[in-house]
Amino acid sequence: MITVDDLLAAAREKTGLTDYGDDWFTEPLGVLAGALNEEARLSELGLALTRRRLTALLADRLRLRRLQAEHPGILEEQVTVAAEICGLPRTGSTLLHRLLAASRHVTSTLSWETSYPLPFPGEGPDAAERKQRARERAELFLQMSPDFGDIHTIEWDGPEEDVILLDRTFTSMSFDSFYRVPSYGTWLRGADQAPAYRELREWLQVLQWQDPAREGRPWVLKSPHHLTAVRTVLDTFPGCRIVMTHRSPVSAVPSYASMVASMTGQYSDLVDPVEIGRYWSARFARTLREFTEVRRERPDRFVDVRFADLVADPVAAAVRVTAELGLPADEAAFTGYVAHNREQRHGKHTYTAEDFGLTEAGLARDFAFYEEVTS
Repeated sequence: MITVDDLLAAAREKTGLTDYGDDWFTEPLGVLAGALNEEARLSELGLALTRRRLTALLADRLRLRRLQAEHPGILEEQVTVAAEICGLPRTGSTLLHRLLAASRHVTSTLSWETSYPLPFPGEGPDAAERKQRARERAELFLQMSPDFGDIHTIEWDGPEEDVILLDRTFTSMSFDSFYRVPSYGTWLRGADQAPAYRELREWLQVLQWQDPAREGRPWVLKSPHHLTAVRTVLDTFPGCRIVMTHRSPVSAVPSYASMVASMTGQYSDLVDPVEIGRYWSARFARTLREFTEVRRERPDRFVDVRFADLVADPVAAAVRVTAELGLPADEAAFTGYVAHNREQRHGKHTYTAEDFGLTEAGLARDFAFYEEVTS
């Protein structure tokens, strides 16, 4: 059994700290804990890993408050977010993010620092211990999910989704991606995520404060999670543009279901691919309907990228997007990343819609409302 009180106490014991600040986060944590207990069908190992993970996230909250108290200048860091890339999963958003992040003119969250965003005691500016732990953590993840690398390239020191920082608010799509927690997913879709995004800004402030080289460089971030809170993203980060990658849901939904099945298998021995497929098909249909409403309200805040165009000529797509964002292009960096990405790719991701209780015809019908810019 996972309880909020036990988790809060465990994090206090782990850190020797007591001040969590505003306790608004206990509501989403409570919803998540209830869903984990009642719905997730955790294995013995999955339960142990989950307790450890949630405790670590709470420990980071405690450490953040201490660091802010010790260094009040952190809260004066000026955060500028140029773009949040947030198409459906498996629509080329990772490729576009890593392309744009290669530019010397912008900055992005890196995998090792989303896992370990706060300095360890006595750690030097090179963050050597955190980087080593992140490398080991990535290796362990791939050992537990050996097929995952064929689905999504893991780079412990490369650009990573900022939603991993949001995990510390317990308001994150990560949780219903890694666990069978449908009631949590329902709660998340109706929740006011403004407090979580205020804290995302705080995490970006901490990362800027630690790395003076980021001064004056706008953030280019990415996660499909942001589709659940588009209005909140735009309100929290004035000037931010939503860069939407487009690919037919007929392809994207089964692809993501395959990824979720791989991740969920780390925590449960009872993984139902059909259940996963139907859950994410319904989830994304609602998400896209809500997205189109916001887009109509603020059309000037959106940039479109077609999956087919991105794959056909990644450098040209990156140059066009940076121009629309009002940023200088770094074509040499984009070209260098494309070469690097080709070297990193390995394995083949194979799946069918039927593997997850879906059909191409059914997906085409359910997503007919979605105005594709692909052809």
